[in-house]
Amino acid sequence: MHTTQPRIIIAALKGGSGKTIFSLGLLAAWRDQGLQVAPFKKGPDFIDAGWLTCAAGRPCHNLDSFMMDKDQILRSFFANSNQADVSVIEGNRGLFDGLDIEGRCSTAELAKCLNAPVILIVDVTMATRTVAAVVKGCQIFDPGLNIAGVILNRVAGFRQEALITKSIERYCGIDVVGTVPKLKENCFPERHMGLVPHQERNHAEKAVIWTKRKVQKHLQLDRILKIAKDVEPIGARFQHHELVPVSQVKNDSPRIGFIRDNAFWFYYPENLDQLKRMGADLIQINSISQKALPPLDALYIGGGFPEVQAKALSDNQAFRSSLKTEIDKGLPVYAECGGFMYMGENLLLDGKTYPMVGAVPVDFVLQNKPHGHGYTIMEVVRPNPYYPIGEILKGHEFHYSKAILTKKGQTEFLFKVSRGRGVDGRRDGICRKNLLATYTHLHAAGCPLWAKSLFRAAQNYKNAMNGSKQNAFIKCEKNS
Repeated sequence: MHTTQPRIIIAALKGGSGKTIFSLGLLAAWRDQGLQVAPFKKGPDFIDAGWLTCAAGRPCHNLDSFMMDKDQILRSFFANSNQADVSVIEGNRGLFDGLDIEGRCSTAELAKCLNAPVILIVDVTMATRTVAAVVKGCQIFDPGLNIAGVILNRVAGFRQEALITKSIERYCGIDVVGTVPKLKENCFPERHMGLVPHQERNHAEKAVIWTKRKVQKHLQLDRILKIAKDVEPIGARFQHHELVPVSQVKNDSPRIGFIRDNAFWFYYPENLDQLKRMGADLIQINSISQKALPPLDALYIGGGFPEVQAKALSDNQAFRSSLKTEIDKGLPVYAECGGFMYMGENLLLDGKTYPMVGAVPVDFVLQNKPHGHGYTIMEVVRPNPYYPIGEILKGHEFHYSKAILTKKGQTEFLFKVSRGRGVDGRRDGICRKNLLATYTHLHAAGCPLWAKSLFRAAQNYKNAMNGSKQNAFIKCEKNS
Protein backbone atom coordinates (compact mmCIF):
# COMPACT_ATOMS: atom_id res chain seq x y z
CA MET A 1 0.00 0.00 0.00
CA HIS A 2 1.32 3.46 -0.89
CA THR A 3 1.65 5.69 2.17
CA THR A 4 1.60 8.85 0.06
CA GLN A 5 -1.26 7.87 -2.27
CA PRO A 6 0.17 9.02 -5.67
CA ARG A 7 -2.37 11.38 -7.21
CA ILE A 8 -2.89 13.99 -9.88
CA ILE A 9 -5.72 16.44 -10.63
CA ILE A 10 -6.56 17.22 -14.26
CA ALA A 11 -7.86 20.79 -14.49
CA ALA A 12 -8.46 23.46 -17.12
CA LEU A 13 -9.32 27.12 -17.52
CA LYS A 14 -12.90 26.36 -18.54
CA GLY A 15 -15.30 23.58 -19.41
CA GLY A 16 -14.96 21.83 -22.76
CA SER A 17 -11.15 22.01 -22.72
CA GLY A 18 -10.45 18.27 -22.85
CA LYS A 19 -10.31 17.28 -19.17
CA THR A 20 -12.38 14.15 -19.62
CA ILE A 21 -10.59 12.96 -22.76
CA PHE A 22 -7.14 13.38 -21.21
CA SER A 23 -8.25 11.84 -17.90
CA LEU A 24 -9.65 8.83 -19.76
CA GLY A 25 -6.48 8.53 -21.81
CA LEU A 26 -4.21 8.68 -18.77
CA LEU A 27 -6.20 6.03 -16.94
CA ALA A 28 -6.25 3.72 -19.96
CA ALA A 29 -2.58 4.29 -20.80
CA TRP A 30 -1.33 3.65 -17.26
CA ARG A 31 -3.63 0.67 -16.96
CA ASP A 32 -2.11 -0.62 -20.19
CA GLN A 33 1.30 -0.41 -18.48
CA GLY A 34 0.04 -2.71 -15.73
CA LEU A 35 -0.62 -0.02 -13.13
CA GLN A 36 -3.61 -0.11 -10.80
CA VAL A 37 -5.43 3.18 -11.42
CA ALA A 38 -8.12 4.77 -9.25
CA PRO A 39 -10.49 7.26 -10.96
CA PHE A 40 -12.23 10.15 -9.21
CA LYS A 41 -14.49 12.92 -10.45
CA LYS A 42 -14.69 16.30 -8.78
CA GLY A 43 -18.30 17.35 -8.36
CA PRO A 44 -21.59 15.46 -8.70
CA ASP A 45 -21.31 14.56 -12.41
CA PHE A 46 -22.25 10.96 -13.18
CA ILE A 47 -21.78 10.80 -16.97
CA ASP A 48 -18.07 11.60 -16.88
CA ALA A 49 -17.75 9.31 -13.85
CA GLY A 50 -19.25 6.48 -15.92
CA TRP A 51 -16.65 6.98 -18.65
CA LEU A 52 -13.85 7.12 -16.08
CA THR A 53 -15.12 3.84 -14.63
CA CYS A 54 -15.02 2.32 -18.10
CA ALA A 55 -11.42 3.46 -18.70
CA ALA A 56 -10.09 2.43 -15.29
CA GLY A 57 -11.86 -0.90 -14.99
CA ARG A 58 -12.98 0.00 -11.45
CA PRO A 59 -15.66 2.32 -10.01
CA CYS A 60 -15.13 6.06 -10.19
CA HIS A 61 -15.98 7.90 -6.97
CA ASN A 62 -17.22 11.48 -6.81
CA LEU A 63 -15.49 13.95 -4.50
CA ASP A 64 -17.88 16.81 -3.91
CA SER A 65 -17.20 19.53 -1.34
CA PHE A 66 -20.81 20.74 -1.37
CA MET A 67 -22.40 17.40 -0.50
CA MET A 68 -19.40 16.20 1.55
CA ASP A 69 -17.28 17.86 4.23
CA LYS A 70 -13.48 17.72 4.18
CA ASP A 71 -13.22 14.65 6.42
CA GLN A 72 -15.75 12.77 4.27
CA ILE A 73 -13.80 13.67 1.11
CA LEU A 74 -10.52 12.48 2.60
CA ARG A 75 -12.02 9.25 3.90
CA SER A 76 -13.58 8.50 0.53
CA PHE A 77 -10.35 9.27 -1.32
CA PHE A 78 -8.16 7.12 0.90
CA ALA A 79 -10.61 4.26 1.15
CA ASN A 80 -10.95 4.05 -2.62
CA SER A 81 -7.33 4.69 -3.62
CA ASN A 82 -5.32 2.78 -1.04
CA GLN A 83 -4.70 -0.20 -3.33
CA ALA A 84 -3.89 1.90 -6.41
CA ASP A 85 -0.56 2.82 -7.93
CA VAL A 86 -1.91 6.21 -8.96
CA SER A 87 -5.15 8.15 -8.72
CA VAL A 88 -6.49 10.45 -11.42
CA ILE A 89 -8.97 13.10 -10.28
CA GLU A 90 -10.80 14.91 -13.06
CA GLY A 91 -11.78 18.46 -12.15
CA ASN A 92 -14.81 20.30 -13.44
CA ARG A 93 -15.36 23.66 -15.14
CA GLY A 94 -12.52 26.15 -14.73
CA LEU A 95 -9.80 25.62 -12.11
CA PHE A 96 -11.06 28.36 -9.79
CA ASP A 97 -14.77 28.24 -10.65
CA GLY A 98 -16.87 27.66 -7.54
CA LEU A 99 -20.04 28.73 -5.79
CA ASP A 100 -18.89 32.18 -4.74
CA ILE A 101 -16.16 34.80 -4.97
CA GLU A 102 -14.03 32.78 -2.55
CA GLY A 103 -14.03 29.79 -4.92
CA ARG A 104 -15.87 27.51 -2.54
CA CYS A 105 -16.38 24.02 -4.05
CA SER A 106 -13.88 24.68 -6.86
CA THR A 107 -11.35 22.27 -8.35
CA ALA A 108 -8.60 24.38 -6.77
CA GLU A 109 -10.19 23.94 -3.34
CA LEU A 110 -10.31 20.17 -3.82
CA ALA A 111 -6.67 20.10 -4.98
CA LYS A 112 -5.58 21.83 -1.78
CA CYS A 113 -7.80 19.58 0.33
CA LEU A 114 -6.07 16.52 -1.18
CA ASN A 115 -2.66 18.22 -1.35
CA ALA A 116 -2.60 17.07 -4.97
CA PRO A 117 -0.52 18.47 -7.85
CA VAL A 118 -2.48 20.00 -10.72
CA ILE A 119 -1.92 19.40 -14.41
CA LEU A 120 -3.45 22.41 -16.17
CA ILE A 121 -4.89 22.05 -19.68
CA VAL A 122 -4.73 25.24 -21.74
CA ASP A 123 -6.39 25.81 -25.10
CA VAL A 124 -3.72 27.68 -27.06
CA THR A 125 -5.80 28.53 -30.12
CA MET A 126 -4.44 31.70 -31.76
CA ALA A 127 -2.05 32.49 -28.88
CA THR A 128 1.64 32.10 -28.03
CA ARG A 129 3.50 33.97 -25.26
CA THR A 130 0.22 35.09 -23.69
CA VAL A 131 -0.35 31.50 -22.59
CA ALA A 132 2.56 31.85 -20.17
CA ALA A 133 0.95 34.98 -18.74
CA VAL A 134 -2.29 33.08 -18.19
CA VAL A 135 -0.52 30.21 -16.42
CA LYS A 136 1.51 32.69 -14.34
CA GLY A 137 -1.73 34.41 -13.43
CA CYS A 138 -3.14 31.12 -12.10
CA GLN A 139 0.00 30.62 -10.02
CA ILE A 140 -0.21 34.11 -8.51
CA PHE A 141 -3.98 33.97 -8.05
CA ASP A 142 -3.59 31.16 -5.50
CA PRO A 143 0.03 30.63 -4.39
CA GLY A 144 -1.08 27.75 -2.17
CA LEU A 145 -2.01 25.70 -5.22
CA ASN A 146 0.57 23.36 -6.74
CA ILE A 147 0.32 23.73 -10.52
CA ALA A 148 2.95 21.15 -11.46
CA GLY A 149 2.59 20.87 -15.22
CA VAL A 150 0.79 22.16 -18.30
CA ILE A 151 -0.80 20.42 -21.28
CA LEU A 152 -1.08 22.54 -24.41
CA ASN A 153 -4.24 21.66 -26.31
CA ARG A 154 -5.20 22.45 -29.91
CA VAL A 155 -1.66 23.34 -30.95
CA ALA A 156 -1.41 24.57 -34.55
CA GLY A 157 2.21 23.70 -35.27
CA PHE A 158 5.82 23.30 -34.14
CA ARG A 159 6.64 27.03 -33.98
CA GLN A 160 3.69 27.79 -31.74
CA GLU A 161 4.47 24.79 -29.54
CA ALA A 162 8.14 25.75 -29.12
CA LEU A 163 7.44 29.40 -28.29
CA ILE A 164 4.73 28.61 -25.74
CA THR A 165 6.78 25.85 -24.13
CA LYS A 166 9.87 28.04 -23.69
CA SER A 167 7.75 30.90 -22.36
CA ILE A 168 6.05 28.74 -19.73
CA GLU A 169 9.32 27.16 -18.63
CA ARG A 170 11.00 30.59 -18.34
CA TYR A 171 8.28 32.67 -16.74
CA CYS A 172 6.36 30.02 -14.79
CA GLY A 173 9.11 27.59 -13.80
CA ILE A 174 7.08 24.47 -14.62
CA ASP A 175 7.16 21.88 -17.38
CA VAL A 176 4.95 21.46 -20.39
CA VAL A 177 4.08 17.76 -20.11
CA GLY A 178 2.06 17.41 -23.29
CA THR A 179 1.26 19.15 -26.56
CA VAL A 180 -1.81 18.01 -28.42
CA PRO A 181 -2.66 19.18 -31.95
CA LYS A 182 -6.12 20.12 -33.12
CA LEU A 183 -7.97 16.81 -33.36
CA LYS A 184 -10.22 16.46 -36.37
CA GLU A 185 -12.11 13.41 -35.15
CA ASN A 186 -14.36 13.36 -32.07
CA CYS A 187 -15.40 10.06 -30.53
CA PHE A 188 -17.43 11.72 -27.79
CA PRO A 189 -20.61 13.47 -28.98
CA GLU A 190 -22.37 15.50 -26.31
CA ARG A 191 -25.88 15.68 -24.93
CA HIS A 192 -27.36 17.50 -21.96
CA MET A 193 -24.28 19.65 -21.27
CA GLY A 194 -21.94 16.67 -21.19
CA LEU A 195 -20.84 13.48 -22.87
CA VAL A 196 -23.31 10.86 -24.01
CA PRO A 197 -23.39 8.12 -21.32
CA HIS A 198 -20.95 5.31 -22.07
CA GLN A 199 -23.79 2.78 -21.69
CA GLU A 200 -25.35 4.20 -24.85
CA ARG A 201 -22.15 4.03 -26.89
CA ASN A 202 -21.87 0.82 -28.87
CA HIS A 203 -18.16 1.40 -29.27
CA ALA A 204 -17.29 2.63 -25.76
CA GLU A 205 -14.20 0.44 -25.66
CA LYS A 206 -13.02 1.79 -29.01
CA ALA A 207 -13.55 5.35 -27.80
CA VAL A 208 -11.42 4.73 -24.70
CA ILE A 209 -8.71 3.13 -26.85
CA TRP A 210 -8.77 6.25 -29.05
CA THR A 211 -8.10 8.49 -26.02
CA LYS A 212 -5.34 6.15 -24.84
CA ARG A 213 -3.53 6.36 -28.16
CA LYS A 214 -3.79 10.15 -28.24
CA VAL A 215 -2.36 10.40 -24.74
CA GLN A 216 0.41 7.90 -25.46
CA LYS A 217 1.40 9.89 -28.52
CA HIS A 218 1.16 13.44 -27.21
CA LEU A 219 1.64 13.37 -23.41
CA GLN A 220 4.77 12.65 -21.35
CA LEU A 221 3.35 9.77 -19.32
CA ASP A 222 6.48 9.10 -17.28
CA ARG A 223 6.86 12.77 -16.37
CA ILE A 224 3.22 13.05 -15.29
CA LEU A 225 3.51 9.85 -13.25
CA LYS A 226 6.61 11.25 -11.51
CA ILE A 227 4.63 14.38 -10.62
CA ALA A 228 1.82 12.21 -9.24
CA LYS A 229 4.26 10.26 -7.08
CA ASP A 230 6.13 13.31 -5.81
CA VAL A 231 3.48 14.17 -3.21
CA GLU A 232 3.35 14.46 0.53
CA PRO A 233 1.02 12.56 2.87
CA ILE A 234 -2.24 14.36 3.58
CA GLY A 235 -2.77 13.39 7.21
CA ALA A 236 -1.91 10.50 9.48
CA ARG A 237 -5.48 9.89 10.63
CA PHE A 238 -6.66 9.35 7.04
CA GLN A 239 -3.54 7.81 5.56
CA HIS A 240 -4.39 4.21 6.44
CA HIS A 241 -8.16 4.49 6.28
CA GLU A 242 -9.77 1.22 5.27
CA LEU A 243 -13.29 0.47 4.16
CA VAL A 244 -15.54 -1.16 6.73
CA PRO A 245 -15.89 -4.82 5.70
CA VAL A 246 -19.08 -5.78 3.91
CA SER A 247 -21.52 -7.41 6.28
CA GLN A 248 -22.38 -10.99 5.49
CA VAL A 249 -25.73 -11.54 3.83
CA LYS A 250 -27.85 -13.74 6.07
CA ASN A 251 -31.19 -15.47 5.68
CA ASP A 252 -32.90 -12.61 7.51
CA SER A 253 -31.08 -9.85 5.58
CA PRO A 254 -33.49 -7.47 3.87
CA ARG A 255 -33.62 -7.82 0.08
CA ILE A 256 -33.13 -4.40 -1.47
CA GLY A 257 -33.53 -4.19 -5.21
CA PHE A 258 -32.01 -1.57 -7.49
CA ILE A 259 -32.87 -1.07 -11.14
CA ARG A 260 -29.82 -0.97 -13.40
CA ASP A 261 -30.44 -1.13 -17.14
CA ASN A 262 -30.27 1.14 -20.18
CA ALA A 263 -32.79 3.54 -18.65
CA PHE A 264 -31.59 3.72 -15.03
CA TRP A 265 -27.90 3.46 -14.35
CA PHE A 266 -26.78 6.46 -12.30
CA TYR A 267 -25.81 5.34 -8.82
CA TYR A 268 -23.04 6.80 -6.72
CA PRO A 269 -20.94 3.71 -5.83
CA GLU A 270 -21.06 4.69 -2.15
CA ASN A 271 -24.86 4.47 -2.08
CA LEU A 272 -24.91 0.80 -3.01
CA ASP A 273 -21.76 0.07 -1.00
CA GLN A 274 -23.27 1.53 2.17
CA LEU A 275 -26.31 -0.74 1.82
CA LYS A 276 -24.02 -3.75 1.34
CA ARG A 277 -21.96 -2.86 4.39
CA MET A 278 -25.09 -2.69 6.48
CA GLY A 279 -25.91 -6.24 5.43
CA ALA A 280 -28.47 -5.78 2.67
CA ASP A 281 -28.90 -8.46 0.03
CA LEU A 282 -28.77 -6.32 -3.14
CA ILE A 283 -30.81 -7.55 -6.11
CA GLN A 284 -30.12 -6.03 -9.55
CA ILE A 285 -33.27 -5.61 -11.66
CA ASN A 286 -33.91 -4.77 -15.32
CA SER A 287 -37.09 -2.75 -15.84
CA ILE A 288 -36.99 -3.31 -19.61
CA SER A 289 -36.49 -7.07 -19.89
CA GLN A 290 -38.00 -8.48 -16.68
CA LYS A 291 -41.74 -9.10 -16.61
CA ALA A 292 -42.30 -8.84 -12.88
CA LEU A 293 -40.68 -7.40 -9.79
CA PRO A 294 -39.00 -10.14 -7.73
CA PRO A 295 -39.79 -10.49 -4.00
CA LEU A 296 -38.21 -7.50 -2.24
CA ASP A 297 -38.22 -5.62 1.04
CA ALA A 298 -37.32 -2.29 -0.61
CA LEU A 299 -36.45 -0.88 -4.02
CA TYR A 300 -34.02 1.86 -5.04
CA ILE A 301 -34.39 3.49 -8.48
CA GLY A 302 -31.57 5.85 -9.41
CA GLY A 303 -31.18 8.34 -12.19
CA GLY A 304 -30.55 7.98 -15.88
CA PHE A 305 -32.29 9.01 -19.07
CA PRO A 306 -35.66 7.20 -19.13
CA GLU A 307 -36.66 9.41 -22.08
CA VAL A 308 -34.13 7.50 -24.23
CA GLN A 309 -35.90 4.24 -23.36
CA ALA A 310 -39.43 5.67 -23.10
CA LYS A 311 -41.02 3.20 -25.52
CA ALA A 312 -39.28 0.16 -24.02
CA LEU A 313 -40.30 1.16 -20.49
CA SER A 314 -43.86 1.85 -21.58
CA ASP A 315 -44.14 -1.38 -23.57
CA ASN A 316 -43.18 -3.47 -20.53
CA GLN A 317 -46.62 -3.12 -18.99
CA ALA A 318 -46.28 -6.33 -16.99
CA PHE A 319 -43.32 -5.00 -15.02
CA ARG A 320 -44.93 -1.60 -14.50
CA SER A 321 -48.08 -3.24 -13.19
CA SER A 322 -46.23 -5.53 -10.81
CA LEU A 323 -44.26 -2.60 -9.41
CA LYS A 324 -47.41 -0.51 -8.97
CA THR A 325 -49.06 -3.41 -7.12
CA GLU A 326 -46.16 -3.68 -4.68
CA ILE A 327 -46.12 0.07 -4.08
CA ASP A 328 -49.84 -0.09 -3.28
CA LYS A 329 -49.06 -2.82 -0.74
CA GLY A 330 -46.54 -0.54 0.95
CA LEU A 331 -43.19 -1.63 -0.49
CA PRO A 332 -40.54 0.99 0.41
CA VAL A 333 -39.37 2.57 -2.85
CA TYR A 334 -36.82 5.36 -3.08
CA ALA A 335 -36.84 6.94 -6.55
CA GLU A 336 -34.44 9.69 -7.66
CA CYS A 337 -34.67 11.93 -10.73
CA GLY A 338 -35.07 9.44 -13.60
CA GLY A 339 -36.66 7.09 -11.10
CA PHE A 340 -39.07 9.88 -10.13
CA MET A 341 -40.04 10.23 -13.79
CA TYR A 342 -40.68 6.49 -13.98
CA MET A 343 -43.00 6.72 -10.96
CA GLY A 344 -45.19 9.28 -12.76
CA GLU A 345 -48.28 8.68 -14.84
CA ASN A 346 -46.97 9.61 -18.27
CA LEU A 347 -43.81 10.71 -20.04
CA LEU A 348 -44.62 13.24 -22.77
CA LEU A 349 -41.98 13.20 -25.48
CA ASP A 350 -41.96 14.45 -29.09
CA GLY A 351 -45.74 14.71 -29.18
CA LYS A 352 -46.23 11.17 -27.91
CA THR A 353 -47.47 9.91 -24.56
CA TYR A 354 -45.71 7.00 -22.86
CA PRO A 355 -47.48 5.52 -19.81
CA MET A 356 -45.20 4.98 -16.81
CA VAL A 357 -45.86 3.31 -13.43
CA GLY A 358 -48.54 5.75 -12.30
CA ALA A 359 -47.60 5.71 -8.62
CA VAL A 360 -47.59 9.52 -8.25
CA PRO A 361 -49.99 12.02 -9.88
CA VAL A 362 -47.44 13.65 -12.16
CA ASP A 363 -46.81 13.84 -15.91
CA PHE A 364 -43.32 14.70 -17.12
CA VAL A 365 -42.59 16.85 -20.18
CA LEU A 366 -39.09 16.91 -21.70
CA GLN A 367 -37.68 20.35 -22.50
CA ASN A 368 -34.76 21.57 -24.59
CA LYS A 369 -33.06 23.36 -21.70
CA PRO A 370 -32.30 22.21 -18.15
CA HIS A 371 -35.26 22.67 -15.84
CA GLY A 372 -33.15 21.90 -12.79
CA HIS A 373 -29.37 21.77 -12.73
CA GLY A 374 -27.12 22.23 -9.72
CA TYR A 375 -26.90 21.78 -5.99
CA THR A 376 -29.96 21.58 -3.76
CA ILE A 377 -30.70 22.27 -0.11
CA MET A 378 -33.97 20.95 1.28
CA GLU A 379 -35.72 20.80 4.63
CA VAL A 380 -37.95 17.86 5.57
CA VAL A 381 -41.37 19.24 6.49
CA ARG A 382 -43.71 16.22 6.57
CA PRO A 383 -43.75 12.75 8.19
CA ASN A 384 -42.27 10.04 5.97
CA PRO A 385 -40.52 6.66 6.17
CA TYR A 386 -36.99 7.99 5.68
CA TYR A 387 -36.13 11.34 7.26
CA PRO A 388 -37.14 13.09 10.49
CA ILE A 389 -38.96 16.42 10.21
CA GLY A 390 -36.50 19.29 10.35
CA GLU A 391 -33.63 17.36 8.73
CA ILE A 392 -31.60 19.44 6.23
CA LEU A 393 -30.48 17.56 3.12
CA LYS A 394 -27.84 18.72 0.63
CA GLY A 395 -27.88 17.10 -2.79
CA HIS A 396 -27.78 17.62 -6.53
CA GLU A 397 -30.34 17.72 -9.35
CA PHE A 398 -29.97 17.43 -13.10
CA HIS A 399 -33.09 17.14 -15.21
CA TYR A 400 -34.52 18.39 -18.47
CA SER A 401 -38.01 17.29 -17.53
CA LYS A 402 -40.76 19.47 -16.10
CA ALA A 403 -43.17 17.92 -13.62
CA ILE A 404 -46.85 18.67 -14.23
CA LEU A 405 -49.19 17.80 -11.36
CA THR A 406 -52.28 15.97 -12.58
CA LYS A 407 -54.13 16.48 -9.27
CA LYS A 408 -53.37 20.05 -8.28
CA GLY A 409 -54.07 20.87 -4.67
CA GLN A 410 -54.09 17.20 -3.69
CA THR A 411 -50.37 16.52 -3.74
CA GLU A 412 -48.34 17.01 -0.57
CA PHE A 413 -44.60 17.58 -0.79
CA LEU A 414 -42.05 16.24 1.65
CA PHE A 415 -39.29 18.79 1.09
CA LYS A 416 -39.14 22.57 1.29
CA VAL A 417 -36.51 23.72 -1.23
CA SER A 418 -34.22 26.59 -0.20
CA ARG A 419 -31.68 26.03 -3.00
CA GLY A 420 -32.36 24.43 -6.36
CA ARG A 421 -35.42 23.87 -8.49
CA GLY A 422 -37.07 20.67 -7.31
CA VAL A 423 -40.56 20.34 -8.76
CA ASP A 424 -41.55 24.00 -8.80
CA GLY A 425 -38.74 26.01 -7.21
CA ARG A 426 -40.25 25.69 -3.75
CA ARG A 427 -41.03 22.03 -3.21
CA ASP A 428 -39.75 18.54 -3.98
CA GLY A 429 -40.32 14.99 -2.84
CA ILE A 430 -43.69 13.28 -3.16
CA CYS A 431 -44.38 10.62 -0.57
CA ARG A 432 -47.10 8.01 -1.04
CA LYS A 433 -47.28 5.21 1.52
CA ASN A 434 -43.64 4.02 1.59
CA LEU A 435 -42.67 5.51 -1.77
CA LEU A 436 -40.50 8.63 -1.88
CA ALA A 437 -39.99 10.17 -5.32
CA THR A 438 -37.73 13.20 -5.70
CA TYR A 439 -35.61 15.03 -8.25
CA THR A 440 -32.68 15.33 -5.83
CA HIS A 441 -29.78 12.87 -5.70
CA LEU A 442 -28.13 12.32 -2.32
CA HIS A 443 -24.58 11.05 -1.89
CA ALA A 444 -24.31 8.43 0.85
CA ALA A 445 -20.74 9.41 1.77
CA GLY A 446 -21.96 12.93 2.52
CA CYS A 447 -25.36 11.89 3.88
CA PRO A 448 -24.95 8.65 5.87
CA LEU A 449 -28.61 8.94 6.92
CA TRP A 450 -29.67 7.99 3.38
CA ALA A 451 -28.45 4.38 3.54
CA LYS A 452 -29.44 3.96 7.18
CA SER A 453 -32.96 5.14 6.40
CA LEU A 454 -33.50 2.91 3.37
CA PHE A 455 -32.03 -0.10 5.18
CA ARG A 456 -34.23 0.53 8.22
CA ALA A 457 -37.31 0.93 6.01
CA ALA A 458 -36.54 -2.42 4.35
CA GLN A 459 -36.10 -4.14 7.71
CA ASN A 460 -39.31 -2.67 9.09
CA TYR A 461 -41.27 -3.66 6.00
CA LYS A 462 -39.84 -7.18 6.10
CA ASN A 463 -40.86 -7.51 9.76
CA ALA A 464 -44.28 -6.07 9.04
CA MET A 465 -44.88 -8.52 6.19
CA ASN A 466 -43.69 -11.45 8.29
CA GLY A 467 -46.18 -10.33 10.90
CA SER A 468 -48.91 -10.15 8.23
CA LYS A 469 -49.38 -6.41 8.73
CA GLN A 470 -50.48 -5.27 5.31
CA ASN A 471 -50.00 -1.68 4.09
CA ALA A 472 -47.69 -0.85 7.00
CA PHE A 473 -46.64 2.81 6.97
CA ILE A 474 -43.07 3.17 8.19
CA LYS A 475 -42.67 6.37 10.19
CA CYS A 476 -39.25 7.88 10.72
CA GLU A 477 -38.61 9.00 14.26
CA LYS A 478 -36.17 11.79 15.11
CA ASN A 479 -33.77 9.59 17.10
CA SER A 480 -34.20 6.33 15.20
